[in-house]
Amino acid sequence: MARSKKHRAKGKVTGSAGRFGPRYGRFIRKRVNEMEKVSRSLHRCERCDTVAVRRRGTGIWSCRKCGFTFAGGAYVPQTPVQAVAVRTIERMHKGV
Repeated sequence: MARSKKHRAKGKVTGSAGRFGPRYGRFIRKRVNEMEKVSRSLHRCERCDTVAVRRRGTGIWSCRKCGFTFAGGAYVPQTPVQAVAVRTIERMHKGV
């Protein structure tokens, strides 16, 4: 018995990138959608440990509970490079 080979659609990128319609290509719209989903969600505050940090502008983040404002990544509060730098600084302080 031969299996029928049906063409499977890759799917339409919706969400925040739906405003672009069919323009710019599927992968760029998918990337924009993922980036905006992360940047618009709530994140954990390092000072008060609640999930209340929101993006105020490019690289500016603030906690809505304690009012702590800090600089971070453009789309996420803490970038992977920043995490490595913080770990290295903490290690240096422990050694001294």
